[in-house]
Amino acid sequence: MVTEFNPRNLMDLVRRPIITEKATLLLENNQYTFEISPKATKPEIKAAIESLFEVKVVGVSTINPPRKQRRVGKFMGYRPTYKRAVVTLAAGDSIALFPEV
Repeated sequence: MVTEFNPRNLMDLVRRPIITEKATLLLENNQYTFEISPKATKPEIKAAIESLFEVKVVGVSTINPPRKQRRVGKFMGYRPTYKRAVVTLAAGDSIALFPEV
């Protein structure tokens, strides 16, 4: 069963690409890392990446890192929670994270 997603809602799921040392190593395997809305599901993430970047997604892996406790003076709080998605693209597809000017 193929589920249709509203394209307007899909744009809000992907927040930003994550560019770390590990994420740049994954680029060699045609895998891209994004920060995603915490309530997003794997089919929604796949549909969002395919519609935003016009590529074919082969697989989606998600990670929910634990929230970290932070102190500001005498007040304790937590960093905002986020979800990380590692998206594997089909051979021949790519996303321009650093567009050439």
